[in-house]
Amino acid sequence: MTRTQDQHTNTRVAFTRLWLAYFFQGMAPGFWVPALTNILTAQGLSGWVALAFMIGPLGSMISPLLGGALADHRVSANRLYVACNLLAAGALALAFGCLDHQCNPWWFIGTLLLFAMLNGPSWGLLATIALTHLPQPERQFPLVRAGSTLGWVLAGYLTSYWLQADASPTAGYAAAVTAALGGVAAISLPLTPPLGRASSWRDWLGFGAFGLLRERDHLVFFTVTFLFTIPLAGFYMLAPQHLTVLGASHATATMAIAQWSEIVAMLVLAGVMTRFRLKTLLLWALGLSVLRYGMSAHAGATAVLGWHIAGIALHGVCYTFYFITAQVFLDRRVAPHLRGQAQGLFTLTSSGLGPLLGALVCGWLRARLIQPDGHGWLELWSLLGAMIAGCFILLAVFYRGAQRGANAS
Repeated sequence: MTRTQDQHTNTRVAFTRLWLAYFFQGMAPGFWVPALTNILTAQGLSGWVALAFMIGPLGSMISPLLGGALADHRVSANRLYVACNLLAAGALALAFGCLDHQCNPWWFIGTLLLFAMLNGPSWGLLATIALTHLPQPERQFPLVRAGSTLGWVLAGYLTSYWLQADASPTAGYAAAVTAALGGVAAISLPLTPPLGRASSWRDWLGFGAFGLLRERDHLVFFTVTFLFTIPLAGFYMLAPQHLTVLGASHATATMAIAQWSEIVAMLVLAGVMTRFRLKTLLLWALGLSVLRYGMSAHAGATAVLGWHIAGIALHGVCYTFYFITAQVFLDRRVAPHLRGQAQGLFTLTSSGLGPLLGALVCGWLRARLIQPDGHGWLELWSLLGAMIAGCFILLAVFYRGAQRGANAS
């Protein structure tokens, strides 16, 4: 009886510490990412918006695979996560300091790239730690992951209503302090030692994860993820600006509506993930994403703010059902000694390659379609929604999934 109680206690402690780590992990970008377009515009740098949104994906192309490989072969994932957070916090403070003191914009871009490279492995490392130590990941991981969403929501409200920093570099300073606090709090995360042995330079650099693409389902999954994140970049990059055009006075706080719906979706996902195939959940996410962009397109046609806000609210459901399900998919389908690299490849795909191309595509569409009088949003959101519809068809037709059973996907 005592041994069982000790196990329950250890599980609760691990759950609490992981939840707190995710809280800080989500809170830090919640201060500055939704506000970045308006911050740069207020600094007279509206022409740099697309480039600034490319920096995060660039950093996520360089470091996540290496971070995953180190966690699989060399360094405990929890210790590496702490180091990434603390170093990234310093780089982020430096980046917004350059912006605040009106340095050459290239200083801001360069230091933001440094931050992105240091922060790139963080999400994958934290997922590896959580999925390693949670005894029931299908039920518990969405609940732990909800901590990051709550942190993002709180940051949005603090930015708009307490800091009054919807268009100020102060939002970046708040994010840097939060990231540093998250690094300190993460010292208490459970030990997650490497489980593999590197046998070649490809293993050391994390390139062994590309071997996963030899399997049909993995190839389809990563391809769809890559293609999905291209139009998804438009949400973070353009939705706040569309809110402003439609008359919303607190764009950052309004964007946080997506995170409230994300929290609800995570509570629901914790119950349905064990009842439905992972393919089904991924298709739900893609289908609802088409509807979500359709709502924003309708707002562009009618100039009714409520339709765009409804689309923002639905975004949280779409994001949760795709990306949280995807991380559990990788934990189920990948060998233990490759899980860190698999999460790194997922970060490379979902936060690197896809958003990088998405920033270019969405920036190009914005320049071509959005007119000074505010017209063009109907065409922009409709094109992005059509891209997601293509992803839905690709996954529905070509993804097979595992055989029915406990691990059916």
